[in-house]
Amino acid sequence: MTVRARPSASAGLGQPAPAAELPVARVWVDVPLSHLDRPFDYLVPESMAADAVPGCRVRVRFAGRQVHGLLLDRLAESDHDGRLEFLGRVVSPEPVLSAEVATLARAVADRYAGLMVDVLRLAVPPRHAKVEAEPPGAPPPPPPRPGTAGWARYPRGTAFLDAVAAGRPAHAVWQAAPGEDWPRLLAEAAATAASAGRGALIVLPDYRDVERVHAACTALVGETAAVALTADLGPARRYRRWLAVRRGIGRVVVGTRAAMFAPVADPGLLVVWDDGDDLHAEQRAPYPHVREVLIQRAHATGAALLCAGLARTSEAQLLVDSGWAHEIVAGRPVVRQAAPRITAIGDDAWEQARDQAARSARLPLVAVDAAREALADGAPVLVQVPRGGYVPALACGQCRTRARCRRCAGPLALPAGEVRDGDPRPPACRWCGVVETSFVCPACGSRRLRAVVVGAARTAEELGRAFPGVPVRTSGAAGGGGGPDAADAAVLSSVPARRALVVCTPGAEPVAEGGYGAALLLDGWAMLARLDLRATEETYRRWLTAAALVRPAAAGGRVVVVADSALAPVQALIRWDPAWHAAVELAARTELGFPPAVRMAALDGTPAAIADLLGAARLPPTAELLGPVPAGDGERMLVRVPRADGRALASALAAAQAVRTARKAADPVRVQLDATP
Repeated sequence: MTVRARPSASAGLGQPAPAAELPVARVWVDVPLSHLDRPFDYLVPESMAADAVPGCRVRVRFAGRQVHGLLLDRLAESDHDGRLEFLGRVVSPEPVLSAEVATLARAVADRYAGLMVDVLRLAVPPRHAKVEAEPPGAPPPPPPRPGTAGWARYPRGTAFLDAVAAGRPAHAVWQAAPGEDWPRLLAEAAATAASAGRGALIVLPDYRDVERVHAACTALVGETAAVALTADLGPARRYRRWLAVRRGIGRVVVGTRAAMFAPVADPGLLVVWDDGDDLHAEQRAPYPHVREVLIQRAHATGAALLCAGLARTSEAQLLVDSGWAHEIVAGRPVVRQAAPRITAIGDDAWEQARDQAARSARLPLVAVDAAREALADGAPVLVQVPRGGYVPALACGQCRTRARCRRCAGPLALPAGEVRDGDPRPPACRWCGVVETSFVCPACGSRRLRAVVVGAARTAEELGRAFPGVPVRTSGAAGGGGGPDAADAAVLSSVPARRALVVCTPGAEPVAEGGYGAALLLDGWAMLARLDLRATEETYRRWLTAAALVRPAAAGGRVVVVADSALAPVQALIRWDPAWHAAVELAARTELGFPPAVRMAALDGTPAAIADLLGAARLPPTAELLGPVPAGDGERMLVRVPRADGRALASALAAAQAVRTARKAADPVRVQLDATP
């Protein structure tokens, strides 16, 4: 790392520096204070000279106590004139922090106005001594370069793989065609990098995607070279696999969000799949996003980067518009041949005349007919519902005021099942669980209730009555409890190719062997009406994910989306044009001054703390303050600057945080860059 030597962690507290020939270790100490976000120099005693290697874990004395640290590098001498402390001990001589990951951690911390120690906690997993003592294996030889037949139908697809094989820093945004076997194509790209003797990293949203891509990679590069990193492995298994990557044995890494910092040796290809999924956004400080971390990593290492998915985010569209990345999309004839037939409410005048209630019905006749035709052909039908549970939201049956708990003001919901004698259960609060036996609307006095949103369990129950004799399965973390198959209240990975109704929540769509015969996308209004900047983009992405699992139109595949056909995301779905939708979304955000057209920081805390932070920050002249608005127990202030001043904004906020921690300010302020307003 290019950093200056720093004063001793305990200057004036230790013994005088010994002979000048003793080497110096530059250590990053685990102290989460902004004004101490820098490395410190320590002397290396002769007894530790062999074990104190760059990247190892150490214990040092800092401010009168022993703390953990990571040794960044070794120096012949320090430019600090004071006295230096000795290293306390070397916890393990295993070099767990590479120079490349250390540089990346510093860049990520600077981009997000955070602390490098917080990034290092995300990048380096906790030590497992027993696993570390196991003998390392031998790295496998590079695999042969796979074929490019799958990429050949994409203009620029083969050229991108040629650039990866040649070690050139190509950047691309890839939109997979409907029905594409995208795990196999990602595996081919990773194997291409591995065949050139370089590493590959593929980051995916959840474990089901990891399983599919890891299986495809294993088939091409072998079990030893392909490593899967997910949070559900457990400490020992995860650390064993992580060490295999750090030691250069695993050349192809497939994992979820935490794998973005995997220590891949000589990375040649970095891939993020479905970058619009909120699982790619880290929930711990400094709140980095996988896409942005991999962009930083591609800049630093010269690796190729592939931002891939069925849909396209505004951030990915900005990469294309700026010229930093080229798009890889299939031609319109290929898309038309592979896409299912897509119908929206109001899209067909004849259907409107046939079914007068099509616009108001939750399951219009065109959707029922599509499901019947698919079931008659012996194919499964996918039904996507925005919410899990039974009836997760209730309102007054007369004035439509949302029904709230009298005890805690939480939302009332209707649980699944029946009490006895066919009487339905009374509503209960989703927050405190108190049952409401005598609801009275505070606005109009009515005692009647109506459903605002119908959940997956209630939908499965209704479909079981509408299609007697057809198996109904549910997929979703909160999807069971009321359907005919209540035991299926889990996220399914796949379903067999036989007639069945599969009711799922967004993101829990299982893959069907041979594809679904039809997909019904219900309650589109519920997803589009969310008060979120990304509501339209997120809805379109989830629709595409479900529609891509359906057979092509030539094989009878149909998709019915219960939403107004005049809406932009519905039109983009009908035409299967994610690039157009991303361009429209980016243009709207640019006009309104929202990310990613600008850089924006969200400051959360008490009013006094936010005012103190802003008073200490030297914001760029272009900074614009928006707010404050209530947020939790405090308030939120937004700071907006043009993209060109994003680095200056992050530096100003980081410096202001350092001033506050040095003064030991009582109330903290949560700083999040690139936050969604």
